[in-house]
Amino acid sequence: MSMTLASGSTSLLSGKPLRLVAAGILLINGMFPALWILFTSLKTESELTAKPITWIPHAPTVQNYVQAFSDQPLHIFLFNSFMVALLSTALTLLVSVLAAYALARLNLTYRGLILSLIIAVSTFPLVTLLVPLFEIMRALNLLNSWTALILPYTVLSLPVCTLMLVSFFEGIPRDLENAAMIDGCTRMGALFKVVVPLCAPGVFTAGILAFVNAWDEFLLALSFNSNPSLRTLPVGIQLYQGEFAFPWPVISAALVVGIVPVAILIVIFQERVVSGLTAGGIKG
Repeated sequence: MSMTLASGSTSLLSGKPLRLVAAGILLINGMFPALWILFTSLKTESELTAKPITWIPHAPTVQNYVQAFSDQPLHIFLFNSFMVALLSTALTLLVSVLAAYALARLNLTYRGLILSLIIAVSTFPLVTLLVPLFEIMRALNLLNSWTALILPYTVLSLPVCTLMLVSFFEGIPRDLENAAMIDGCTRMGALFKVVVPLCAPGVFTAGILAFVNAWDEFLLALSFNSNPSLRTLPVGIQLYQGEFAFPWPVISAALVVGIVPVAILIVIFQERVVSGLTAGGIKG
């Protein structure tokens, strides 16, 4: 009898109820901060500081969103962040595709050492690279420009993206490239016409990582750009706080405005990743 109860409890803990509980915990952990920011952005200052705390705003208002655009040039911050993230992502994908293809296909003598160095470089804390990167950008006269952010963001995203694409490229049969080259393609043509399309899930995933890293980065954007017209969104949001005031509803509204475009892009990319995985499974 005891053995039956034990086996029943084990199956209960390892079955569907446990998975549902775990999924619920992950959902709450991921959605609660976003919902809290959204609800805060719809509250007035008086309601936010009232006690007891109100979880859902009693009288939702969009005045905080209007004030977010009027107090600071939020549209300029969004444009700068989008362009810097987009250009750095494009450059990251171009370089990482070439580097990953070389590591996956060429018979490099020190391939293992190169991969180890890539992994080691990806573990460096960003704060330890701040001063050297600042000196390089100042020596190249690139401070207060998009380039001062695009180049470091590309370098910082390259290790992870390259390692991810290496594993995808190694899963593509060499016979497909050889057939393309027999038909007249060069090696670079076979890479971009055969290998990259087949590795669309990995390419889109690497692009998502590079874009989000560039969109969210604060330290380099604060240090390398002092020109108000070149500030990115993370730097611009911290300008809403005053010396003696911290307008949480307005700041929350600015955060929501910054989160929504990235969320839309990620949803679009995720759909393409799923379709790429399905197409690859059918072709394989």
